[in-house]
Amino acid sequence: MSGGTVFLIMLVLIVLGIPVAFSITASSILFLIVTELKPLLIVPQKMITGLDSFPLLAVPLFILVGNLMDVGGISKRLVKWCDMIVGGLPGGLGIVTIMSCTIFAALTGSGPATVAAIGAIMIPSMIQNGYKLETAGGMVAAAGALGPIIPPSICMIVYGVTMNLSVPAMFMGGVIPGLIIAFLLIIVNTVIALRSPEILIYRHASKFSAKAFLKITVEALGALLLPVVVLGGIYGGIFTPTEAASIGVIYSLIVGMLVYRELKLKDLPKILLKSIETAAMVNFIIGCANILSWITAVTQLSKQIIDFLMTFVNSQFTYLIMLNLFLFVVGALLDTSAAIILIAPVLIPLGISLGLDPLHLGVLFTINIVVGYVTPPFGYNLFTACSITGLKFDKLVRGVLPFMLIEMAAVMLFAYVPGIITWLPRAFGY
Repeated sequence: MSGGTVFLIMLVLIVLGIPVAFSITASSILFLIVTELKPLLIVPQKMITGLDSFPLLAVPLFILVGNLMDVGGISKRLVKWCDMIVGGLPGGLGIVTIMSCTIFAALTGSGPATVAAIGAIMIPSMIQNGYKLETAGGMVAAAGALGPIIPPSICMIVYGVTMNLSVPAMFMGGVIPGLIIAFLLIIVNTVIALRSPEILIYRHASKFSAKAFLKITVEALGALLLPVVVLGGIYGGIFTPTEAASIGVIYSLIVGMLVYRELKLKDLPKILLKSIETAAMVNFIIGCANILSWITAVTQLSKQIIDFLMTFVNSQFTYLIMLNLFLFVVGALLDTSAAIILIAPVLIPLGISLGLDPLHLGVLFTINIVVGYVTPPFGYNLFTACSITGLKFDKLVRGVLPFMLIEMAAVMLFAYVPGIITWLPRAFGY
């Protein structure tokens, strides 16, 4: 049995509906039984070593930050602050939703957490202001994808650990692309609003007032300072991304319990349990994926694939087309963490050998995979939005389609204009 056969078996199991982690583990165990390469004891050993990484501690901590913000009233104040700024524009509530997701993304690094926190607040209001339910749900799902793009980003932490790339440099590389995607989503929302009279009639429902804006800014100050504390500490060299996640947890607790006083001690067990469930799922997939990553290495499957691709991928242009199209498909089928650990070590070395910047490829890879959050049939954000809206999956997909297409177009732009990704990190000396 070859390494390629393992991947084929894994994909068949995924198509049959078996969870990704179990599909990876089952195909890997079958390979070890047939080849007798190593005893099965190697399976738990590789799962443990795959998680034995200090930066990965940031994953459950940032998930906890998102849940604390949601319950502690931080996300609610962010929405009010954004509404005061842009609520009176055409499609104002849609713009508020996208802006809120952008800011919330800069606090949690989690797509589903962003969808759940902002969607629960904004979707009912958008429906009352003329938006169709499927459009509102699709917009929140697409804007929630900014979570893993704008730093801090859980996906970038996993990629940095896997490919031995600077996590702070990747964080900084995601800032400009994340803001560009947010701007493009706002444009799509505005076009939808201008073509929908039922939305335009609410155009002036929210009016700007300097006095009210100052009051809301003061109320939201605790929320607005969180990204300054977390990201400022990382880029200032005060603490690592993992330590920044710990600071974020402490800050969220203080603001939620002592400043806003909406977070109660009785809420903590439920928040911790929810965070543990999400983090355990992510870490279990990472551990299982490390088994398959090891099999890929010992069978030299990566080298075989690169040798095969080199026969027709002979330039940076064709490589980037191949990479993006392939990742669009992978992102729709695989969990993001599993996709990074399994695919990046195979495909990225080929791009580097063609002279492409490792930082450009790393950020591009994670952004592309993150589009999978809103790409059927696997998209995490789609499932989260379905649970919030009560919509059937196919109707939500129709709502997310225009936003998903603009995100795909943005990925192609980032692929062929690498300076969008690399300029800011290079300016800061990375």
